[in-house]
Amino acid sequence: MEAFNGQRHARPGFGVPLATLSARNEASPLSRLEPHSGIFRNLTAWIEPDARQWDAPPRLVLADPLKLDAVAIGSHRFQLASDTSAAYAWAMQVSKLERLGLWGLLGGTGIGRRAGLYLLEDYDPHKRPLVMIHGLGSNPLIWAQLSNALWGAEDLRARFQIWQAVYQTDTPLLAARLHVHDYLDDAWRLLDPRGDAKARAGAVLVGHSFGGVISRLLCVESGDALWNAAFLVPPDSLDASVEDLDVVKRIFSFHPYPGVARAVFLAAPHRGIPSAAKLLGRLARDLVGRRTMEVHALRRIALSNPTAIRPEMLDVFQQGWINSITTLQSDHPVRRAAESLLPPREIPYHTIAGVQPGHRDQTDGAVPLDSALIPGAASSLVLESGHGIYENPLAVEEVLRILRD
Repeated sequence: MEAFNGQRHARPGFGVPLATLSARNEASPLSRLEPHSGIFRNLTAWIEPDARQWDAPPRLVLADPLKLDAVAIGSHRFQLASDTSAAYAWAMQVSKLERLGLWGLLGGTGIGRRAGLYLLEDYDPHKRPLVMIHGLGSNPLIWAQLSNALWGAEDLRARFQIWQAVYQTDTPLLAARLHVHDYLDDAWRLLDPRGDAKARAGAVLVGHSFGGVISRLLCVESGDALWNAAFLVPPDSLDASVEDLDVVKRIFSFHPYPGVARAVFLAAPHRGIPSAAKLLGRLARDLVGRRTMEVHALRRIALSNPTAIRPEMLDVFQQGWINSITTLQSDHPVRRAAESLLPPREIPYHTIAGVQPGHRDQTDGAVPLDSALIPGAASSLVLESGHGIYENPLAVEEVLRILRD
């Protein structure tokens, strides 16, 4: 199990564990929530006689050991053998997300065509969603260690179901928050149209890097702080189409996402990244796409209402010079305003940050420590780690500890 650094979670028992991978059922509306690489499941197989016809050949039985823990044979009960790692490892091998994620940061549209929320197992209306949100140029495959560890922990597997977000990472921060918000809405409309499932309460967000900032903004009340950082007049004073005004209002004004009960931020640049404004940052900023509908709506409003935009933001909005990297600049006015927005007391949040050993500055190589740590956290853990802290076994164990809290 190279994908999991050799951590394979399996138990002996009755039957033979199997890994299965099947194509999505495109005819079903629920296929929108199934990974493009296919539906993977860990099953257990055994052969038994056909009880209905004594002279019939034996039949092959396939069972999900997460749903059927044991079988009775005569007066004895046997726990099924299981392997919770194999099928996910297979799915990771055939997935194209790793390549598409990087190209998505540089303007590639492949990741955008896969954007949405994906369930890694059958939906359970009684289990809490653990929503994983990746960072810039990344993809959900980064969550391999955490997903594998959670499935290998029977107590957590019984309480949580894994959902993973895929999004176009050249998108500006507030637009990316809106996209993930809408992906969650779309999923709930399909899974729980009546809105009464227990799973709707108690969701946990886990975000890495840019995804960690998105996670925080999904937990907060924006008030007027973000709007006032960009505009000099209220929304109704703008000369804009109804469609453009609605888009821009949804970007800058929002509430905590319903049902979120806790959040974990890994190496998240809550106070921005100074390097985003340096030469390398400017080069990447020019490469990163600016094609999202939200940027175009903002540009049209800025061109029609130049006196309504704060002077420091006018040229940025009118030229469309806004994307994921520009919105991480430490001195970006809207980012500074967003920094002050923290989750309310009823949504505890946790920070996990890394510091590279021997590094002159306290940083994980991308995010400074003082940007990753924010006040009010229920817990904070600093590890000797690079920016890929999601692979650090101690970080994985810390997330599992938080989930058991």
